[in-house]
Amino acid sequence: MFTLVIGGAASGKSEYAEGLILAAGPMPRVYIATMEPLDEECLARIRRHRALRARKGFETAECYTGLERLRLQGGGAVLLECMGNLVANELYSPAGAAAGINTTTDAVLLAEHIAAVKAAILRGIDMLRLQCRELVVVSSEVFSGGWDYEEDTLRYLQILADVNRAMAERADCVAEIVCGQAVYYKGEELV
Repeated sequence: MFTLVIGGAASGKSEYAEGLILAAGPMPRVYIATMEPLDEECLARIRRHRALRARKGFETAECYTGLERLRLQGGGAVLLECMGNLVANELYSPAGAAAGINTTTDAVLLAEHIAAVKAAILRGIDMLRLQCRELVVVSSEVFSGGWDYEEDTLRYLQILADVNRAMAERADCVAEIVCGQAVYYKGEELV
């Protein structure tokens, strides 16, 4: 089963997604964390989150880029959080799929790399689906705040929107979390 959980900031999407994994029953649980530790504050947050998840029976796998290369053991339940971080990492990290692209000088090359970023992320999702019984992906809802962004931010948001749509096509269930409440657009509520 593949469930996509989307929502705005502080909507409750992470808590809801964890609840789906816990409700899946006793099986190995893996939390794929995508936040790249860029400073001491990030590292402290990562340590705190790892400790909280460990109490719930999650093993943590850090994956900042190259999701398609991640190999998991156990075939249990997997929670990937958050797709927004993964897209940003693939676009802006030196290890990302779009590393080294000058976005201001070569539009054709940029378009090719954007397509490559999306394809790599979706291949990663497909690989995860083959490695587990339950997959829950958390992503951010985009564009409800409007379209008035700088070009680079707008490009990032469009890529995330495209990835969200492609995941929604692949998913068995799609839920948006609004004020802590799940609204299902595809499939049936599981919790």
